[in-house]
Amino acid sequence: MAQGPDTVRDLVERRWRLIVLIVWIAACAYLLFDRWGAIRSFALGDTDDNMRIMQVRALLNGQGWYDLRQYRMDPPYGADIHWSRLVDLPIAGLKLLFAPLLGGRNAEQVAVAVAPMLPMLVVMAALAAATRRLIAPYAYPIAVALVLCSPTALSMWTPLRIDHHGWQLATLALTVAGLADDKAARGGLIAGIAAALSLVIGLEMLPYLAVAGAAIALRWVWAREEAPRLAAYGASLAGGCAIGYLLFTSYSNTRPMCDALSPVWLSAMLVAGAAAVALAAIGPRARAARFGLAAVAGALIAAAFALTWPDCLGRLEHSTPLLDRLWLSKVREAMPVYRHGVRTAVLILSLPAFGVIGYGLMLWTNRRDAPRLIAWASIAAVAMTALALLFWQTRAGPAAQVLAIPGAAGLAWALLGWLLRRNWMLARVIGVAAAFLLVSGLATAYLTTLFPDKPDAYRRSVNLANGQCPTLAALRPVAMQPPGLVLTFVDLGPRLITVTPHDAIAGPYHRNARQIIDVMLAWRGSADHARETIARYHVDYVLICPNMSESTIYRAEAPGGFYAQLASGKVPAWLAPVALPAGSPYRMWRVVS
Repeated sequence: MAQGPDTVRDLVERRWRLIVLIVWIAACAYLLFDRWGAIRSFALGDTDDNMRIMQVRALLNGQGWYDLRQYRMDPPYGADIHWSRLVDLPIAGLKLLFAPLLGGRNAEQVAVAVAPMLPMLVVMAALAAATRRLIAPYAYPIAVALVLCSPTALSMWTPLRIDHHGWQLATLALTVAGLADDKAARGGLIAGIAAALSLVIGLEMLPYLAVAGAAIALRWVWAREEAPRLAAYGASLAGGCAIGYLLFTSYSNTRPMCDALSPVWLSAMLVAGAAAVALAAIGPRARAARFGLAAVAGALIAAAFALTWPDCLGRLEHSTPLLDRLWLSKVREAMPVYRHGVRTAVLILSLPAFGVIGYGLMLWTNRRDAPRLIAWASIAAVAMTALALLFWQTRAGPAAQVLAIPGAAGLAWALLGWLLRRNWMLARVIGVAAAFLLVSGLATAYLTTLFPDKPDAYRRSVNLANGQCPTLAALRPVAMQPPGLVLTFVDLGPRLITVTPHDAIAGPYHRNARQIIDVMLAWRGSADHARETIARYHVDYVLICPNMSESTIYRAEAPGGFYAQLASGKVPAWLAPVALPAGSPYRMWRVVS
């Protein structure tokens, strides 16, 4: 018997968890197929992905749970890495699970392929739950589809992308689900746990979490019946951070560090959580009194933080002016979105732009439904924060796209309803397809392909080097040399230690400022200066890959420097060439005196 529209609609509504799971499995299958070649060649493209697998290897090889120093950098002291072990767990678990069946190397390939896709399921489920509650019980497929159409965010869940950003986006989606939950206590609990997990992983989402926490407090100010949400949020935030600190904080982070969940942020979250519980318990009837109490509590928390931890009021990484000039100011993801060209800006901003329109429409549509209006306003405030931060740093792009999805889904749902009421079937079909292509950003993404970048010969050589140099094939001859400490580019350090037996001086991790500065000054300075650095670190090899992006900075800023001399064939007598195969993108020398 054929099923009618009502039956199908009922099935979509009741089986939403199963449908989300099926879509996720299908998406995973496609991503595995699409990235199969990269998975087989262990093409961990990002420096942080390479460092993450090195942290997992160190853990499985017996390094202490609370010791997160990477001893393959700047040996024997090691590089101080400010991450936590939380994100290591699924990778290590998958590797241990499959090692008896596939062997260690193949199990590691499975782990780096599967682990990044796990948080994508959390994001899909959380945003599906939010849109079901705020839009309609059967509107969630739009949100799930938009997850798969958000290019910048989706890139964080593709196989091999094992860094922590995918899990940070998952905690952000859970925060949205908590803000959307009509059951106050449950919503507060979800948002508090999500915030605690996010802070345990890292502080990247701190601005969004702060806005979400303020939104929960303001909801209580507006409506006294929101007290259970505020109390549950405060208790779970404080308790979650305390548990996370005990379980995951490294030895280094037990010091008052500003860039991780250290005593600095633990104390702040404990005080903020306790204040939230106290405010909810007091709960005066007058709205003005609640606002006054919330304002006083916020001011006291801010003043206490400023007086106790004044060093943490500025940039959390505490970079020196020299480090900023040599390195941080040149990191592309730390640049505003408008510095990346029109094509990149369009790809990043399309979905957030339609999200803004959608949030405005949802606020207007629900203006007489106070609970939904407040929920939409809470989520919109967090989304607007991410959009604004894009004009400071492009690294806010994935968060901006994830946070735009509820608003964009609301816009798509409204357009869908309007189009389906048209009399002409062709208009309905074409209109629905066109609306989704527009709102999702797929249409604008396609338009950007009509105006492809046309790099000149120099840019093509840089792109070629960036693609060739990190490959296993290119690094295999380097790996065959007797193990030693290598002076190479900062961005190449994590890849070098991951796929060769060699050690490196530095990687792009701000706590190791001295090593980064020494390496970058060595490449920019004279050969004699480089020799002093090489002697101080007891370097065995010098390795360059001409035309990699980092090297272009050295050539441009120091045309007579050590790197430029080596690249042009002017090699000092204290370096002996290491024979590499013809066609290798690398040039390598052994330090002989």
